Amino acid sequence: MIDVDKLAEIFASGSYDVEGAYRLVIQPKSILREFRTERHGFLFTIRGEARLCVNGTAYELHPGTVLHAAPGMQLDSQVLGKSEYEYYLLFYRLDKLGENSGHVCDSHFKLEPGANPRVIELLIMMHQNAYTLGGIGKLRVKELFLSIMHQVLVGCRHRESGCSPSKRVIEEAIAYINRHYMNPLTLDELAELHGMSPKRFSYYFHKYTGFRPIDYVIHYRMERASELLKVGNFPISDIAVSVGYANPLYFSRVFKKNSVCLPPLTYQLDNDAYDIRDLCICFCFSSCYTIH
Repeated sequence: MIDVDKLAEIFASGSYDVEGAYRLVIQPKSILREFRTERHGFLFTIRGEARLCVNGTAYELHPGTVLHAAPGMQLDSQVLGKSEYEYYLLFYRLDKLGENSGHVCDSHFKLEPGANPRVIELLIMMHQNAYTLGGIGKLRVKELFLSIMHQVLVGCRHRESGCSPSKRVIEEAIAYINRHYMNPLTLDELAELHGMSPKRFSYYFHKYTGFRPIDYVIHYRMERASELLKVGNFPISDIAVSVGYANPLYFSRVFKKNSVCLPPLTYQLDNDAYDIRDLCICFCFSSCYTIH
C-alpha cells in the first residue's frame, strides 16, 4: 500500500514539471496490447470500466480510481462492459529521480480516493490550460496539478480511516479557521481544502461540532472582536477589518445579532462618533468549540 503522506511530501517539496494533460474516450471492448510507457503519469478514470495490466499486475479501473505508472512499463488494457471508457492522463517529470533508487514514483500503483466532482472539474481546467504559454500559464498548470493531487490524496486518507471523515479532519478544519478567521472564508474553500464537497463537509462539520462551518466562522470572529473591545479603545473600523469584515456597518449588524447586553460604548468611525451601545461582549456561544 502506498504511503499517502510520503507521496504528498514528494509533490509538496520536489522539483517537477507537468508535461501534458490528455482526455481520451475508448470504445467498448477495445483492447490494447504491449504498449510501453515513456513518461511518469497518472490515469484518472471518469466513466466506464477497464482492466489494465502493468508489468503483469492487473488493476480494475472504475470512476474514482487513479493509476500511476512510470517510464518503461508494459501495459495491456481492455475496456469492460458495454459503455465507453473515459479517462484523463496527466504526465509529469520529477527532477533528479534517478538519484533515489526505489523511488515510489518509479513504481506502478493504484489510488482509491473515490469519485469526487471537484477532481473532475480540476481535470477539465487542467486539460484546457495545459499548453498555455508564459510563466503565468505554467504557474497555473502547476497550481491545478497540486490541487488535483491534494484532492486525491486527502480522499485516500479519508477512505483509509473509514467511510466518513475522522474527527481529526474536522479538528484540522477548525484549526485552519482559527488561524485564518481574519481572511475571506467560504464554504466552498473550506470544503476543497479538506477534500470534500461543500454538502459533505458541512454535514460532517455539523455532525462533530454541532455548528455549520460558516456559523462557526462568524461566532469565532465575534469572540475575537469581543476581546478587542475589552482590551482597548479601538475604532470599530479597525476591529472589523481585524476579524475579517471590510464593512464596519455590516460587522456591527453581525455583532449585534450574535451577542447580548453590552454596556454603552462609543467609538470613532470615519471621523464620526458611532454609538455601539447595543453591541455586546457577553456571547451566547462559548469560545471553546469541542468536538463531541
